[in-house]
Amino acid sequence: SQLLIKDLHFDGVPVRIYLPKEAPAGKRRGVVFFHGGCGIFGSIKSHERICRYIARNSDSVVVSVGYHLSPEHQYPAQTLECLSATVHFLRSADTYGVDPSRVLVCGDSAGGTYATSVCQELVHRTDLPKIRAQLLIYPFLQALSFNLPSYQKNAAMAFLSRERLVHYILKYLGKDCSLKEPILAGSHVPESMTVKYRKWINPDLIPEVFKRGYKPPSPAAFSPRVHEEVKELFESSVSPLLAEDAVLCHLPDTCIVTCGHDLLRDDGLLYKKRLEDNNVRVTWHHVEKGFH
Repeated sequence: SQLLIKDLHFDGVPVRIYLPKEAPAGKRRGVVFFHGGCGIFGSIKSHERICRYIARNSDSVVVSVGYHLSPEHQYPAQTLECLSATVHFLRSADTYGVDPSRVLVCGDSAGGTYATSVCQELVHRTDLPKIRAQLLIYPFLQALSFNLPSYQKNAAMAFLSRERLVHYILKYLGKDCSLKEPILAGSHVPESMTVKYRKWINPDLIPEVFKRGYKPPSPAAFSPRVHEEVKELFESSVSPLLAEDAVLCHLPDTCIVTCGHDLLRDDGLLYKKRLEDNNVRVTWHHVEKGFH
């Protein structure tokens, strides 16, 4: 009763927009929301409650993006549609009573990946208003290492186990799921890449309080065949944590939410550190007993 809800298309992408009915004092904040589901499940409908909640409790106009799912729509269709919908909203924000300088992007899990990717893609665009902030709810941010402390600690977690995560990623990219075991072991990463990204993806960068019981895994033998099969894993649209500092230093204010019982906890912690190292203002919320 407090919201006007419309189903629309932004540049051909299905969206659902939630507009507070109460007359505003001025232009409202805008929130572009990307749902989770590893790009292969989830929908506008599955995240209806959280989008209503955000719209009501923050007095914001929320745009929930219904990007098309893989494998029917092959990667990178999802990232491109999230970007297209965001650009459309930035250009038409006034139409919905939104201040174009107060638009933020938000997403959970893979939706956090898309929010991160959209922000990185837009940092050098001079023809659009700047994204004001990004809110990343336990985002997936890298496919270089599935052996960080949180991946080890939460490997058998019920909803999102370590094996299931890699299975979903391979399905999302349209790859053979028999590649799962060598990827879990790290055989997809050449030594040169391990060395290059060690400054960003490294258990040593995780605070000690989160490393209790952690045991470094034995190095895996590199497989050129596996690497060639899954090269997309190293693209910044899949692994935004691998983006260069020249991009990250221009990112907007960021809020990162991590959970204690979550494989992806360390993705969030590593991205937090990288952003802070690049002088980006970060707010961090950690839910110690939270699940993915």
